[in-house]
Amino acid sequence: MKVLIDCPTPFALAHGGAQIQIEQTLTALKAAGVEAEPLRWWDDSQSGDIIHHFGRMPAELIRLAQQKNIKVVMAELLTEQGSRSPSQLRAQKIISGAVGLVMPRRFTAAFNWRSYRLADACIALTPWEAHLMSCLFGAPKERVHVVPNGVEDVFLDSAPAVRGPWLVCTATIVERKRVLELAETAVIARTPVWVIGKPYSDADPYAQRFFVLAKQHPQIIRYEGVIQDRAVLARIYREARGFVLLSGMESLSLSALEAAACECPLLLGDLPWARSAFGGHASYCPVVAPGRAAAFLRKFHDEAPSLKPPPRPASWPEIGRQLKAVYERVLAAPG
Repeated sequence: MKVLIDCPTPFALAHGGAQIQIEQTLTALKAAGVEAEPLRWWDDSQSGDIIHHFGRMPAELIRLAQQKNIKVVMAELLTEQGSRSPSQLRAQKIISGAVGLVMPRRFTAAFNWRSYRLADACIALTPWEAHLMSCLFGAPKERVHVVPNGVEDVFLDSAPAVRGPWLVCTATIVERKRVLELAETAVIARTPVWVIGKPYSDADPYAQRFFVLAKQHPQIIRYEGVIQDRAVLARIYREARGFVLLSGMESLSLSALEAAACECPLLLGDLPWARSAFGGHASYCPVVAPGRAAAFLRKFHDEAPSLKPPPRPASWPEIGRQLKAVYERVLAAPG
């Protein structure tokens, strides 16, 4: 079995959880005994049994792969769709269905909705995303597999520590992560928050507003940029009072899983991905304006020491074995 890992977004242009997910998946597959390597688009001599595509693979490319007897496993993060309300999802399904009926195929082909029906398997990070793949895009339920992200051993094996006063948020400083809004909420609630991460560009206006606010309130907002040393980050999770992520859109957050591995209480934006992944093992805050969210943040800060830690997440080697089982099913399927 040889698996070719494919991703349409260059890591140099957009750092973050997706890069960690793909790099760790590649390592985990090799540890599980799977021959795996990145897809080399320029190499016409490269061979493989499966293409594992992180994203929505164009339908035409899926057909080309299958014509060469290469199976396709598609793993798209339904970040935006997974954060919509039930009424918004119903409207999306109605609109996309109507568009598919009245518009010519050359127009609808650009959306690659058929990719979900063509792929030999689809990987969802949560049961909620698995539901959306079938409900919104028509993926056959028997081809949809829930395989979450894993967590590195440096977090799973970290030693307990005395927890301090800071809540920690690890996220890229972009609008959908709502890091600025969290900082504004912390100032209103007089609740200390340590933000770890960086924007895609320091010149981004949203990031600039966050930088200004952090400088104005250094006793409340702690910001020192990104922390590359994973052992240091694990220690920070262990010493934090709690972990906070109030994104407006999210898939399965790697940073939330890392914090969970370090037995850090979680406060998450009240979105379907979070409920699907953590259920009753986390606290939730509605995605609202800072003035309304302040009471939730303050309450979480006060109660965090008495909250039970979330369950231990899976390790990356465990995820590698789960993916290997999916590949074996795909290769054994007829057609």
